Amino acid sequence: MKSKIDLKLILALFGVALIWGTTYLGIRVAVESIPAWYVTAIRQAVASLIILILLVKQKELKWIGWSSFKRQILLSILMVVIANGMTTVAEKTIPSGLASLINATSPLLVFIGCVFLGIQKASLKGFVGVFIGFLGIVFIFRDGLNDLLEPGYRNGIISLIIAVSGWTIGTIYSKKHSGKPQYIFLNLFYQFVFSAIIQLGLAKVFSGEADVSSWKTESILATVYLAVFGSVLGYFCYHYALKKVSASEVSILTYFNTIIAIFLGWLILNEEVGLDLIVATVLIIAGVFITNYKKKAEVKVT
Repeated sequence: MKSKIDLKLILALFGVALIWGTTYLGIRVAVESIPAWYVTAIRQAVASLIILILLVKQKELKWIGWSSFKRQILLSILMVVIANGMTTVAEKTIPSGLASLINATSPLLVFIGCVFLGIQKASLKGFVGVFIGFLGIVFIFRDGLNDLLEPGYRNGIISLIIAVSGWTIGTIYSKKHSGKPQYIFLNLFYQFVFSAIIQLGLAKVFSGEADVSSWKTESILATVYLAVFGSVLGYFCYHYALKKVSASEVSILTYFNTIIAIFLGWLILNEEVGLDLIVATVLIIAGVFITNYKKKAEVKVT
């Protein structure tokens, strides 16, 4: 019996690639005048409110049970508080294109993690891809190790490493403990509410009281964009895709995010795109592609 192409899945995958490619630009604009943790707290608070309205309107707001609640809290910590939060912190001192490029290594770590946990089989092709991908990372810093001596740059890189680690663990966990697609918005509601509370607390600790009068209009608009598209629509598409295909396959969309983010950073923010960055991008994308490519790659529902 022939399988039908899942158009919803295709749209979800396209949404992840396009939306999250633009969020790096949005974050960079938002943190220009708003402290990073306030950006994340406002982003998730607005996203929570939007989802709450949708759930109430559809009469789907309900308690998910302690077992599911604990899973959502863990995902919230890994993928929203840590991954999203630390990426936002990093972009205060790191160009958006570089932030997206380092985040693009996540699929390589997902592959290694999935192999280690027995979720997918090890392959020579996979490890060759990982090697090539990490050559790209080495290429980024081949002439710039001295830059790590600068506190702002060093802290930004460390923040990105923490962010990538959180996203990788969360991606693997999401695939291993995936639920039913119809509960995506409900699960995201609990994740965003929890993360908004935690990130507001972090904002108070690291940035003190909010000085709203110093916030620029473009930064506020960028934060709202991040909430509506980056959080609500982006995470919905991402979690929906994870129900249909492997964690590694979903994660390969990272290289589309990277190309979009680097292009927008160059076009709008005048970020430098030198030869080193281009070569590193090619190596990382090639590594991710080799690691995840399958001869009969197909997006179908049986």
